[in-house]
Amino acid sequence: MSAKYAIIRGAFELLALSQVPALVRSRSQSRGLILTLHRVLPEKPARFSPNAILQVTPDFLDFTIKRVRELGFDIVTMDEAISRLRAEERQRPFVVFTFDDAYRDNLQYALPIMRANSAPFTLYVATAFIDGVGEVWWQAIEDIIAGRDAVAVPGRNGTDYLPSASLAEKWRAYDELYARMRKMPEHERVALIRDLGEAYGLDIEAHCRNLIMNWDELQTFVAEPLCTIGAHTVHHYELSKLPEAEARTEMADSVTILEQRTGKRPRHFSFPIGGKPSAGAREYGLARELGFVSAVTTLPGGLYSRDKEQLWSLPRVSLNGLFQSKRYVDVFATGGLFSLLGRVEE
Repeated sequence: MSAKYAIIRGAFELLALSQVPALVRSRSQSRGLILTLHRVLPEKPARFSPNAILQVTPDFLDFTIKRVRELGFDIVTMDEAISRLRAEERQRPFVVFTFDDAYRDNLQYALPIMRANSAPFTLYVATAFIDGVGEVWWQAIEDIIAGRDAVAVPGRNGTDYLPSASLAEKWRAYDELYARMRKMPEHERVALIRDLGEAYGLDIEAHCRNLIMNWDELQTFVAEPLCTIGAHTVHHYELSKLPEAEARTEMADSVTILEQRTGKRPRHFSFPIGGKPSAGAREYGLARELGFVSAVTTLPGGLYSRDKEQLWSLPRVSLNGLFQSKRYVDVFATGGLFSLLGRVEE
């Protein structure tokens, strides 16, 4: 764990052992919060697992659902959350559970838990992923580095060789390659991850199909009364990197494809990656222009009455895989307090 996460864990420990979360909730004017999840898996992550941040266990998910209800929160749909934000008077506090990307493990491990707890949730779908032709690039670079003592990365000024024999080297190689990919234009990133996949024997599209549900599997969620299907673009590109016309097409086409394949038109949207570098005022405006009822980011914080005026840039609280202690759930449930700790994922 990096020094940054060690500091955050220390803050969680102090808060969990104090009365601060309970005091903040008792005095807060927050109307609720939206929780962000990605993967749900029972296995303990390997020592080199940069994307463990996106992974919680079924037991932790189950405990979180039960605990937020004990704390007095209603678990509601995204539509109900918007209704409560728009209401003149503050109602009972609420939590919305959201899952990004439609990982296959959501079907195997998350859905039974949501059903057992009668807990509604939203699943945001990137349609190229469901088609099996996308690039789950953040996991792909982890998988490539995990099995190599060094990785050769082509660049504009020649080839860079990233050593990755030791555990520490693997982490440094991942951080460097991840940062590089986040900075480059999306179509260059696609070309790079596909080149790396070819060089190191990782079929990028097969990798996507292994991780993400197909359309037949997604149909289980479409038919599930507890589930709201939301849009997450076509290719999971960072929209701020695209020309405006292409960004609009990514958003609009995802709606059209989902409506054609599921019979339901998505009303809610999630910005891929979702932080400040990935989406801003232009993208929020596009979500509104395209008729979405809401759009969520990964900027941290709770929801307040003022958010009814900015429904296309709603904050969420990451149910973070690196902080799965049951005593931390009370801290997660205090969305405004959590925002003071800063973002812990992109």
